[in-house]
Amino acid sequence: MPSRQFSARLDSSVVDRLERRGTRAGLNRSRLAERYLDEGMRMEDHPGIVFRDGPAGRRAGLARGPDVWQVIATVRGTRLEGEEALAATAEWGSLTIAQVRTAVAYYAEYPDQIDEWVRRNIEEADADEERWRREQNALA
Repeated sequence: MPSRQFSARLDSSVVDRLERRGTRAGLNRSRLAERYLDEGMRMEDHPGIVFRDGPAGRRAGLARGPDVWQVIATVRGTRLEGEEALAATAEWGSLTIAQVRTAVAYYAEYPDQIDEWVRRNIEEADADEERWRREQNALA
């Protein structure tokens, strides 16, 4: 999506903190401010969703629970539908039905991003399994 110019007056201490954090994150202050604005609006639109960093990148997660992609992968993996899928997923993750619904609502708005996390996880798991099989064959 093309970007548009946006100007805002910020307290100098906020700009200083943006610059320091941007340096640590490898982002310029405009990109970092954009990320914070986007994530802040997403969290306001979806109470219970937070964003966290990790080795594979920044992703949406439940405030007191797993990443959204993990919840969605589990919902799909139940091979159930509706309330049964929600209940099975809640049981799997020791979550409340409300938490699962929060993840599903977030997914409904941002399916491409969550599907990408699910796809990456499947690819990594498949690669790990293939490495393990090669090791087992080498030991046989």
